[in-house]
Amino acid sequence: MNTDSKQFLLLVAALSMVTFGQAAEPKALYANTFDMVTVGPLPEEFLVIDGAFAVKEDGGNKFIELPGAPLDTFRLLYGPTTNFNVAASAKILGTAKGRRFPTFAVGLNGVGGYRLQVSPAKKMLELYKGDDLLKGVAYEWKSGEWTQLRLEMKKAGEGKFVLQGTASAKSETEPKEPQLTFEANATPSNGRPSVWGSPYSGTPIWFDDLSLSVSK
Repeated sequence: MNTDSKQFLLLVAALSMVTFGQAAEPKALYANTFDMVTVGPLPEEFLVIDGAFAVKEDGGNKFIELPGAPLDTFRLLYGPTTNFNVAASAKILGTAKGRRFPTFAVGLNGVGGYRLQVSPAKKMLELYKGDDLLKGVAYEWKSGEWTQLRLEMKKAGEGKFVLQGTASAKSETEPKEPQLTFEANATPSNGRPSVWGSPYSGTPIWFDDLSLSVSK
């Protein structure tokens, strides 16, 4: 085999590896790290349901900040409208103050849809549908550290949908298996992904690396 033939075969093999690698990665439908966003009011692409969310910067890192007051629940929508076979994720940072703790979440299917919520006061990772608690599992939250939240919904048969959630602090290894799994028997509504925050500790909550991707 001559040199040109060998180079051609090596190129074909390399392209095959690249194509396979790309196919293995989940398709991104939306991603925002806020690196290119101006500090100040949120861009118009976000829909703030309630809350004084704004883009802030700390140590060269930009993010969305929810102020520490008033003490209520606030949320915003981002990304495109979808229903299932997608995963929403975000990094969220909150801090405790004495015996007061924030709660925060990432959601799918709009304001009345599903959300995966860290509830530090209860030491739980919880799944809600609207205001209804569907399931909770034990979870140890780390104050003052970024927490990666991921909520995925897949179709699992005719009229059945499986939700899977994970949460991990920056200092921890991201779980390979879901910490929370729930089977829903109703077709989810169309809606945008969301992030939620309740600054019950009186300190700000930060949101970064918002994303939405096709399920793996």
